[in-house]
Amino acid sequence: MTIFPGGRRRAALALALSGVLALTATACGDDGSGAGGDKGTEGSGKGKITFWDNNGGVRTDVWKEIIADFEKANPDIDVEYVGIASKEVQSKYDTAIQGGALPDVGGVGAAMLAGIAAQNALEPLDARIEDSALKGKLNAGMLASVKSAGGQDKLFTVPTSASNGVLYYRTDLFKAAGLPEPTTWSKFYAAAEKLTAADKNRFGYTIRGGAGSIAQALDAMYGQSGITSFWNGDKTTVNDPKNVAALQKYAGLFKRTTPAADVNNDFTKMVAQWDSGQIGMLNHNLGSYQDHVKALGTEKFRGIPNPTLDDGTRVQVSNPVDGLGLFSSSKNKAAAWKFIEFAASHASNSKWNRSAGAIPANIEAARDPWLQEAEPTKLGAEVLFSGKATIVELPYYLPDWNTISKAENEPAFQKVLLGTSTAKEFLDHLAEQLNAAQAEWKQQNP
Repeated sequence: MTIFPGGRRRAALALALSGVLALTATACGDDGSGAGGDKGTEGSGKGKITFWDNNGGVRTDVWKEIIADFEKANPDIDVEYVGIASKEVQSKYDTAIQGGALPDVGGVGAAMLAGIAAQNALEPLDARIEDSALKGKLNAGMLASVKSAGGQDKLFTVPTSASNGVLYYRTDLFKAAGLPEPTTWSKFYAAAEKLTAADKNRFGYTIRGGAGSIAQALDAMYGQSGITSFWNGDKTTVNDPKNVAALQKYAGLFKRTTPAADVNNDFTKMVAQWDSGQIGMLNHNLGSYQDHVKALGTEKFRGIPNPTLDDGTRVQVSNPVDGLGLFSSSKNKAAAWKFIEFAASHASNSKWNRSAGAIPANIEAARDPWLQEAEPTKLGAEVLFSGKATIVELPYYLPDWNTISKAENEPAFQKVLLGTSTAKEFLDHLAEQLNAAQAEWKQQNP
């Protein structure tokens, strides 16, 4: 397969997408004719708008509740909901930008923000926030993260939530085995071994080998190596020898203390497997907390921050802040902005994050009592904002980040799991791509 570096890849992508049929079934508010770069119009502030949920299926129910609340408060605005699976949303946005069928409002995570913003598809929202009821009501750290991720020193989304890496573990299985809580990496590895009885279909851990595997692998890697920065000058640290050793050890769990089917695990398969089986530990974010509660109750598991080094040092990679973007091509920006304001308000933001088990961006929502009752969310918020952890900031600002960290390297990571490639080979190739993307970005943003 030919790999196009930097701008060549984006040019090739744009050329390929230009021949794809527009997504007419999910056209934006008025006539769906807007494409990336179309300036759109403010519109009447009434009528129909289209909203794309970037985690459709998983969060459909709570979004429909919020939309019903909004339409009750704004009877002259009709919101068409379109749910898109998280693993498909990047390609849907890219196709819509080229084909002219963008929604008015869409969920856009920080990991894909720069690539969409670079195509002039998103409206900068700084001035709208300044003049709205949201001014002063959004978490400053999340605002800074979104501004950094966009790569142009502008707010291209209103942040709605943050997540955190969580180690979920079965308290009942740990108690039966006489194991301590897996608060350190050494305790984690010891537990993975002791809880495994492959002949009885019991495993210590389930690893993510399919879609979304790279971010989880990086979190485990930097957490063990203790390296505190993604860059050393203009070169990435992903292939530092300490990271290579950490990833080799982590990937070595596959099939030894994990099910063989894990090589194809996306988060839904991984979560469902852990909830229904005899597996000791699972790494995921706060988003799956409610799934575990429904499956296991609150007595059989805990969700704690990812392990530390033996001396208590905690290093973790940044999780992308989720947010709502206003697309430049919208023909009814006034109505679309009303919906974003409503969705990011205290009540709606609290409702959404309580359902998802995530950390609210609205500071009033973050004070609501449910946050103290949801232990993994409470602990994650404490780690994220207390200064007790060193956060390795991933380069979401690189337009190529989402492509590099997903489509181009997820199959390569599977080869590491299967033993047909080494961690060093994988990380050296990843570093080459990242260094090239960083050099191009710096050239374009001197």
